[in-house]
Amino acid sequence: MGRAFEFRKARKMKRWSAMAKTFTRLGKDIVMAVKEGGPDPVINAKLRAVIQNAKTANMPKENVERAIKKASDKSLGDYKTVLYEGYAPYGIAILVETATDNTNRTVANVRSYFNKCNGNLGTSGSVEFMFDHTCNFRISSEGRDVETLELEMIDFGAEEVFEDEDGIIIYAPFQNFGDIQRHFEESHIEILASGFDRIPQVTKGLSEEEKEDVDKLLEKIEEDEDVQNVYHTMEE
Repeated sequence: MGRAFEFRKARKMKRWSAMAKTFTRLGKDIVMAVKEGGPDPVINAKLRAVIQNAKTANMPKENVERAIKKASDKSLGDYKTVLYEGYAPYGIAILVETATDNTNRTVANVRSYFNKCNGNLGTSGSVEFMFDHTCNFRISSEGRDVETLELEMIDFGAEEVFEDEDGIIIYAPFQNFGDIQRHFEESHIEILASGFDRIPQVTKGLSEEEKEDVDKLLEKIEEDEDVQNVYHTMEE
């Protein structure tokens, strides 16, 4: 098992279980996918992936349809994906992925969280290089041999293939997402979920008291409605 396995295990223990927050994030993902490639999932591969993720998260069908309809409204402003970078106390690097229709509001909010928790919002590129940008897929493990699949997926750039209680998980570089999605669809292998992660290249251990200080900042950031994902270099 490698870094992707440990990263995934740690992420599953974290705070993203709040259903309302999950649905909000997925709704924005749907809107951005429709704006980018149109409302028809048959011809919009990105939208197909997001709709499958919504099903996996038990997002009601009417919520999905509402988000697609909302995105088709030309009066709706565009969401932009904006990445913010900074440091928490004790030298912990933090990456904040946002989807926002008002960058002035978002950057002001994110900066205030760092300031209130003794952190520092950095400049573009200040910590992004410390994380590997990856894509991931989850498929059913039923009737499949992990080692055989791993050998097959190496041709598509897969760096890590492993099995857990949720199925078989495949991690690959960010840019390989389209090729892997196409391969699974052409092979009639159902994609249960897919997404993107930024895996820290190196993590830093802290005392329990120090972790609490960093967690205060992470919690403030994660509660913001514009925030989609937060990544950090603190050892879980």
